[in-house]
Order: sequence, then C-alpha cells, then structure tokens
Amino acid sequence: MSHSFTLTDHTGNVFQAAQHLPLIVYFYPKDNTPGCSTEAAEFSSLYNDFKELGYEIVGISRDSVASHQKFVCKLDIPFALLSDPDETVCQQFGVMKEKNMYGKKVWGIERSTFILNKKGEIVQEWRKVKAAGHAQSVLEWVKNFQAA
Repeated sequence: MSHSFTLTDHTGNVFQAAQHLPLIVYFYPKDNTPGCSTEAAEFSSLYNDFKELGYEIVGISRDSVASHQKFVCKLDIPFALLSDPDETVCQQFGVMKEKNMYGKKVWGIERSTFILNKKGEIVQEWRKVKAAGHAQSVLEWVKNFQAA
C-alpha cells in the first residue's frame, strides 16, 4: 500500500511525498523540546549520508509552519519539516497515541520513523523511538537494506 501524502513545509511550500521517494519519514511530538531537538540534530548530522544512499528525510509534527521555521533556523536543519495540524498524515501512519505526561493522559504523537521505498510502501518502521542514537540506527538499517 502506497503512503502518499501532501503537507506544507517550514517554508510554506507544498511537499508531496511521491516526489521525494525513497523517503525517511519521522514523526516527533513537538518543536524545541529536548528529545525532538536531539533527534533533529542527529538526523541533520547524518543527512549527507542518507542523501548519498538516495534517501530524502522529512520530519512531521502538529506544530505550525512558523514554529517549524524557527526550529529549522535554530538547529540549522537541512531537510523539510512538515506541519500536520489536523493530524491527517499522523492518522494515516497510526502515530497518534494516548500518552502519560506527568501523570496526565494526553493525546499526542508517538515518536516513530518509517522508511518508504520508491513505490511509497513502508519497508521498515520504528515505533516508541528513543531519540538519542536513533538516526544512526536508521542509517545502519538503510545501509544494510541497500546491500541486500
């Protein structure tokens, strides 16, 4: 099943996933939070390695385009961050979960990463991701997948 989607990126432009395959799609809870900053920084530092293997990266959260712009500038993120305020794509990938935040139940994005092949099909997924070291794990998987 193809996971095609279109969202607005941090520059206000339309991003169509089908034009950027194969694609690494990572969902994260919120701009400018410690775990999300760590994850974005690690994907940023490995961005050229992913590009050399033929993969584009995109981050998705419910934050606004303006919030994404600030986050990209602050961390010098070299790839698109997409705004999904209506949770349309989040629902498509099943990443919206009830979470426990300081004893309160909240509805939010479960940190997750998906690899879409050239047909837009999910070939690998990680759920309940821990931010630190995750981008390196994804890169290792891609390298092994390429070699297979």
